[in-house]
Amino acid sequence: MSTTTVRTLKTTTPSLPLGERLIKAGLISEDQLQVALKEQSRNDEPLGRILVNLGLISEGVLRDTLGESLGHDAIDLATAIPDPDALKMVPKNIARRYSMLPINFDKNEKVLTLAMADTFNIVAIDQVAATLGSGIGISTLVAGEAEIEAAIEQFYQYELSIQGILREIDTGEIDNLNVAVENEEYSHPLIRLVDAILADAVKRDASDIHLEPEAGFLRVRYRIDGVLRQVMALHRSYWPGMVVRLKVMAKMNIAETRAPQDGRISLTLAGRSIDFRVASQQTTHGENFVLRVLDRRKGILPLEKLNLVHATMTTLQVMMARPEGIILVTGPTGSGKTTTLYSMLNYRNDESVNIMTLEDPVEYPMSMIRQTSLNEAAKLDFANGIRSMMRQDPDIILVGEIRDEETAEMALRAAMTGHQVFSTLHTNSALGAIPRLIDIGVKPQIMAGNIIGIVAQRLVRRLCRHCKQAYAPDEAERTLLGITSTKPVLLAGTTSLSEISRVVDLTARVT
Repeated sequence: MSTTTVRTLKTTTPSLPLGERLIKAGLISEDQLQVALKEQSRNDEPLGRILVNLGLISEGVLRDTLGESLGHDAIDLATAIPDPDALKMVPKNIARRYSMLPINFDKNEKVLTLAMADTFNIVAIDQVAATLGSGIGISTLVAGEAEIEAAIEQFYQYELSIQGILREIDTGEIDNLNVAVENEEYSHPLIRLVDAILADAVKRDASDIHLEPEAGFLRVRYRIDGVLRQVMALHRSYWPGMVVRLKVMAKMNIAETRAPQDGRISLTLAGRSIDFRVASQQTTHGENFVLRVLDRRKGILPLEKLNLVHATMTTLQVMMARPEGIILVTGPTGSGKTTTLYSMLNYRNDESVNIMTLEDPVEYPMSMIRQTSLNEAAKLDFANGIRSMMRQDPDIILVGEIRDEETAEMALRAAMTGHQVFSTLHTNSALGAIPRLIDIGVKPQIMAGNIIGIVAQRLVRRLCRHCKQAYAPDEAERTLLGITSTKPVLLAGTTSLSEISRVVDLTARVT
């Protein structure tokens, strides 16, 4: 007998009816509710739809309120990009009949995520389960009915897979001028191509997306587990339209092609919110784009899930227990410094402390923490920001990066006046932080009394579960690993001396 697991985030019954919840939140009045209820008695439609049709609430307010009332997470389909594999699993007629939109299919967990207006519609879920067959679970998110209907017409009508979009482009003409038009945007294949590349990178757990124009083609590379890997090469003619689309999404100046620009894109992919930090740079063959993938679900980890050894974890907790002083996290770009800092903040975050951050820019929003981005227009840099935050009665201050003498001076001054300061420094080791601070002008006697500790970190290369092979190290690698035995030794996976030398985790305490 086949079984299908239905997974929902919560299955509690509503504690308050929708109307009473909206009144309690101050979104509608008692009189407006009575008008809607009278209209409902005539038309026999759901109360939420009537409230939206009457113009009393918006579709977004209804979605969020229903999600809270039903005990489910809500999803905004206006910025969502569904998984093409998920769309193929549910026919359009079933999606339209039961007002649902497939959002994501997790191949590892074998779970299909559906956006539904009514997450307790057992008939609809059973119909999808019968279509999917056994062994596939179903997870539900709340979305507005009108949003779902619009999304069904939008996403089921057009090709969303990368290869399908490329075939569509090759068989038709491309009008790059229409890429910046917001209306009917999914009718243009280049717009769908950009969205498909972003969605594909998130599915592959990429940390960065590189879009690099060459003389005759566009190279697309993802950084996965710290290694850049080319995933596709596109014809050079696609790139001008893709540049326009990326700049529109990141709210960058589409007319500026020579100066570097920075921007930010927020989308809903795989059923969760994903941000992309966008940077453009002019090169000999056109503008080069690099997008940093900021996944809040992966970026903010509990401290115990950082996989630190017990002794290192204990040392780190002792360092954070100090009421004042500065803790520095060092390491190369992409080594996880920001993740460690956010985990440390999350460990200390509660109502008894006031935590403030100054970042360039804010990467992961966190509750109960006052976060500020640098603003060149307002002349807010790290030094001025620290000076301003010290008047906000903070207990803990996070400074995104110590770059110069003034920032270092202000950070150490905050540490000297009873604040705990977290920051990053670009050095290759914990001990290398000392000469780096001296080089930018910090006096040794000031460092000795105010630096709680310095942490240097690297990321350990992950090996593929399916293709990893045992490896016999040579003499140089034996020396590096401290293997003195002359007997044959096999390492758990293929590696090299250069990779072994990068797998280092140093923690040094400065007293």
